[in-house]
Order: sequence, then structure tokens, then C-alpha cells
Amino acid sequence: MHQTVSRRTALAAVSSAALFPNIALGQTLTSVIVGGLPEDSATSVLYGIQSGLFKKYGLNVEMQAQRSGPAVMSGVAGNAYQIGKAGTPPLIAAYGHGLPFTMIAPAGNYVSSAPIAALLVKTDSPIKKAADLNGKTIAVGALTDVFSLSTRAWLDKNGGDSSTVKFTEITISAIPAAVAEGRIEAGSCNEPVLSAGLADGKVRILARNFDAIAPRFMYTAWFTTKQYAAANPAVVKNFTIALKEAARYCNAHHAETIDLIAKFTSLEPSQVQKMTRVEQGTTLDPRLIQPVIDAAVKYKFTADAFNARDLILPGLA
Repeated sequence: MHQTVSRRTALAAVSSAALFPNIALGQTLTSVIVGGLPEDSATSVLYGIQSGLFKKYGLNVEMQAQRSGPAVMSGVAGNAYQIGKAGTPPLIAAYGHGLPFTMIAPAGNYVSSAPIAALLVKTDSPIKKAADLNGKTIAVGALTDVFSLSTRAWLDKNGGDSSTVKFTEITISAIPAAVAEGRIEAGSCNEPVLSAGLADGKVRILARNFDAIAPRFMYTAWFTTKQYAAANPAVVKNFTIALKEAARYCNAHHAETIDLIAKFTSLEPSQVQKMTRVEQGTTLDPRLIQPVIDAAVKYKFTADAFNARDLILPGLA
């Protein structure tokens, strides 16, 4: 039976094709489930979802919050997530153990001029310097995460002895309260947990421990398995293209993305407004990963040194 297409419908179809040139009319979107910690370096994906950027490139992306980088990595390995966001140290450790992960895009870059992480102690704690933490217990999100790695490096660079310290795993969001209540002597966390934890005055910043790795480095990255990347090259390519566009927007529009990160982290928008915002990565630069690898080798997160390019999916560096 012949159907007549109205002029309005035809014009709408042409307009949609012009707005989303990468999608053929009637094309089914590819579903991609993404996992990551609820912190600011996820904002570029959140914006990509809200703005329709991923759909522009043929992808229906869903973002799910997880409690830790290792939990995200387990999810990606088991295909619960097709793509994940994790700290670069656990990804480096995983590579050293032969796990088939590969980085496909930068997430968050740490910049010392706009620090987004710190080592906290109780406000009235007698701890004033690195050596005061010798023999003490320090909370981190995971034993091979960026908080653990940077704290070890900071201790040893500033007169302490990291080999005497006990590191214990606590969910990042719970670290300020654990410090404030005296259950641990110190703990490391990042935004938005950091600003929220400092708000009541019960904890104070002892050190900007991330600085001990480098003045600027990639602390989180988007990754997948080598098998998924090989089987879905167009999905990975389009995800990274859309993500770069989203990251550029987020870096230039902090105010416009407050509600996105507030909802994802379950914080009030007023808290997000006060925090130092993350630099969303736009280039998968091996030079921003290599200092993390070097520190990871020093502290035996991985046995052997290697080139940062080995972590990156070929063609994306």
C-alpha cells in the first residue's frame, strides 16, 4: 500500500539528518553501559548523555556508579560494562599482571595549580609532617589506587617512611568521617568528597599528596578490554570522538555542568559549586601516564617498567 509522506515529516527527517550526520535515518543505536566512580572526571560522559552527543554518533550510553576502580574493572572484565572509568594506577597494575585492558580515552587530569585531592587528618590532630605518620594507619580507596600511590610517594619525598605505614581500604566517600571520628589517623580523597568533608571543619588538609607523582598527570582513564575493542572498533571510535567533544564543553562550562555532577554524586549543587573542578582530558597523551607508571614500579604495584603507549589502544595515542 502506497503511503504519502507529508512535507512536514520530510522536512523533519532532513533536519534530523543534518543535525546528526553520523546516524542514518532509522538506524538503531548501539547500547553501551559504562561504569565509573561518582566523581568529577565522569562529567564528560554525563554531559555526552544529556546533550545527545553519544546519540549523534550512534550510541545509547548509560552510566552506572560504582564504589571503586577495581569494582569497575571487574565489571568490564565480566562484560557487565562495555567501557569503564578507573584510576590509572590500578590499570597499570592490571597490565603488569597480564589482564587484557586497554585505555581508549583520558578521563581526569590532575593539575597542581588546581588541586582536586588531599591527604586529610583530624583538625586537632598532632600530626604536622610526613614523619608523624610513620607507623600510623592511612585510609585509601584501594591498595593499588592513586590515593595509595601518591601518599606513599609524598611520605618518602617529605621525610616519612611509607614502608612503616599501614594502608586500609575504605570507600572514598566515607574517609573524611573516618578521619574526623578518629578511627584512622589520616585518609586521602578527592573532589567532590574532599570539599564536602572539609565543610564542617572537623578535618584539615595535611598535604596535596597527588603533587608527589607529578605537577600534571592523568589520574583516571576510560578503558575497555582488548577483545571488546577488536570486536567493536566503530563503537570505540565513536565513543572517543563524542567524549572529546563533551570534555571540551565541560572544561569551558563549569557552571552549566554543576547539576550533572551533583545528581551523580548525590551532593547538593551548592557543594559542587564550591569545589575545585577537574580538568577533563581531551588527549590520550602517554606523557601524562608515564609518571604514574614510574611511581607504580617504584612501589611495586607492577614488577617491570614499560612504555605508557603499551596501555593505549593502537591508533588512539
